[in-house]
Amino acid sequence: MNGKTCIITGASDGIGLETARRLGALGARLVLVGHNRGKGEAALARLRAQLPGAAIEMRYADLALRSEVVRVASELLRAAPRVDVLVNNAGAFFARRMVTPDGLEQTFALNHMGYVVLTELLLERLAASAPARIVNVASEAHRKAALDFADLQCARSYSGWKAYQRSKLCNILFTRALAQRLAGTGVTANCLHPGFVATSFGDNNSGVVGFGIALAKRFSAISVAQGAETPVYVASAPALEGITGRYFDKCKERAPSAAAQDEAAAARLWQESRALAGLPSDS
Repeated sequence: MNGKTCIITGASDGIGLETARRLGALGARLVLVGHNRGKGEAALARLRAQLPGAAIEMRYADLALRSEVVRVASELLRAAPRVDVLVNNAGAFFARRMVTPDGLEQTFALNHMGYVVLTELLLERLAASAPARIVNVASEAHRKAALDFADLQCARSYSGWKAYQRSKLCNILFTRALAQRLAGTGVTANCLHPGFVATSFGDNNSGVVGFGIALAKRFSAISVAQGAETPVYVASAPALEGITGRYFDKCKERAPSAAAQDEAAAARLWQESRALAGLPSDS
């Protein structure tokens, strides 16, 4: 990773921050994206103290908003003449259904559409930097999810957990479709489950849901250090050179659910996501 440039979203804390620290320790140049400026500045100071002499920058954006993704992508392209690794990590869980100014359900907008739009805007730079890698952080939460294309954003029937599960299924299907379209370019696309990690994930929820998440993290979550192992592996392992379209768990390839291997669903989600993002359709 020495001298390679890594862009990592959701890098203000948790898995994203630890992934950045480890890749930086391997010699990577870090161009990070956070949401909260206060947390981001603290994270930046911490990384610079831990990695003296490392090249590290932080940008800020709400990746649930298309305009913010477009703006920060422009900043990233100015900051990074080459992009060797893109880690799409930013995500959240929302117990209550909310709609963004773009008219998208918040979970779908951040956890899935944020990946789609940012990747599209950085794709030309990634291809020019090939061999390059796209790493999408998904989750084992996808296993009991199924997409309903008549109600893709849970408008008729919403639960925070169902929306989150679907968004993680979307991550895997998006990776699958992306890998197919990138064949022969030198850019690979893989996704992974980091584990149930003791981070600030879910802390934005109050009441019974917030209490339940906090309790679960206290008794069953793994450490942030453990959670970063698979993202770092997928982003940097020489053994994965040329490997694409796969799903990893505990640093090993694993078959995702049957729904996550549905080629027709992957193709349809690809087209519908591009239409929602205002991106040109393709085959």
